[in-house]
Amino acid sequence: MKKTVAIAGASGYVGRWFIHKFKDKYNIVALSRNEAEENPHLGVEWRKVELFSITSTTEALKEVDVAIYLIHSMSASTRLNQGSFEDTDLLLADNFARAAAANGIQQIVYMGGILPKEVDVKKMSKHLRSRLEVEKTLGSKGVAVTALRAGIIVGPGGSSFDMIYNLVRKLPALMCPKWTLSHTQAISLKNTLEIMDVCIGNEETYDRAYEIGSPEVLTYKEMLEITAKVMGKRRWIFSVPVFSVGLSKLWVSFFGETPYSLVSPLVHSLKHTLTVAEDLIFDQADIQYQTYKEAVIDALDPDAEKPKLPEFKSSDGKMNTVRSIQRLPGTRHQSAMWVANRYKLWLPTFFSFLINAEETADGEVRFYFFLRTNNPMLRLKWVPDRSDVKRQLFYISGGWLVKRFDYGWLEFREVMDGRHIISAIHEFVPRLPWYVYINTQAKLHLWVMNRFKNYLKKFNEED
Repeated sequence: MKKTVAIAGASGYVGRWFIHKFKDKYNIVALSRNEAEENPHLGVEWRKVELFSITSTTEALKEVDVAIYLIHSMSASTRLNQGSFEDTDLLLADNFARAAAANGIQQIVYMGGILPKEVDVKKMSKHLRSRLEVEKTLGSKGVAVTALRAGIIVGPGGSSFDMIYNLVRKLPALMCPKWTLSHTQAISLKNTLEIMDVCIGNEETYDRAYEIGSPEVLTYKEMLEITAKVMGKRRWIFSVPVFSVGLSKLWVSFFGETPYSLVSPLVHSLKHTLTVAEDLIFDQADIQYQTYKEAVIDALDPDAEKPKLPEFKSSDGKMNTVRSIQRLPGTRHQSAMWVANRYKLWLPTFFSFLINAEETADGEVRFYFFLRTNNPMLRLKWVPDRSDVKRQLFYISGGWLVKRFDYGWLEFREVMDGRHIISAIHEFVPRLPWYVYINTQAKLHLWVMNRFKNYLKKFNEED
């Protein structure tokens, strides 16, 4: 009997190729932010999902056996996204873990990154530290996780390989900074998909991490040289001892034709040696690994069949929506419920007489500017059936600062077994004109949350 496999990140690089290769082997449920139409593969079910919503994610994972998680630093689905990629990825992973547990999913297969051996976790790049954090978070709710940690995946359409390809294509001379002499073990897309297939439903891989890469160890400079030879390009590729990380990011982003937001965390990671650890080598099948040159030849094959994606309906989201995600310190003896209640008390106290607050008998919290009137500036409706000690949820239900009352929400939740508290506002639509909002209320909110973070840190120190 075919297993039903859901893919978060189905329209991305690895996701679309997995569908292309295994659409007949598995019942595939492809998850997408937008609704699909004109589906090219009738055997593939596309489900619309909002991964920032636990309810939506839980609904999307119904009747699924195995989930593949390919989400990395999602592009913003709102006009303003106040939050680092690390905090965003942490929240999304926690949502997915909760939804998978609620549906009794057997296994989550996660594609992360090879970890450096020469540094401890605190000294890793933010990019790699976040990948490890996501891996741990996905397994925090009891679902078995198989983590596949990869370096550069070489194949057609891969963002990392495309950077290399575009640099070689555009530049007759490539001045390579010191980080290009770091060693790594790339892996072909073909081998990556084979390994994923072996892992699905394989209990021997449950709750295990593997670092996957070709046995061939290369520097990034050598990868540039091999790519140039395959492309038939004569390129002068040389190393220089000094080349700032900041300049490297600008250089790779511009000539590699890759968004700076993607290049920036990647370049910080490439300074590490990213080779496969002996004790984490994939041992569940005899994989015939392609060399880097063979993988590049496949990636550049103009006659290779390309995966097909459906057409997607344009997003029906409101304009000028805001998402704001902040990581707060976990309190050693207190819960998310305590933090949420403390925030309701702290905010009026912090602003003294400028802000007043009241809580009604049915759990609605109303904040007033200066004096209590019939029209508060913000109303938050507590949602008891979706709240517990570890997560508190409030609908944004009104107020003169708010334009849309039917969808946005505020939450406080514990993540990573209470090590951190996430405070997040989702789908908030301000009443102020947009450019007034982003230069006043938006900046004020971040400043207030930083003050609250400092308050919690101080509370922990005094506790």
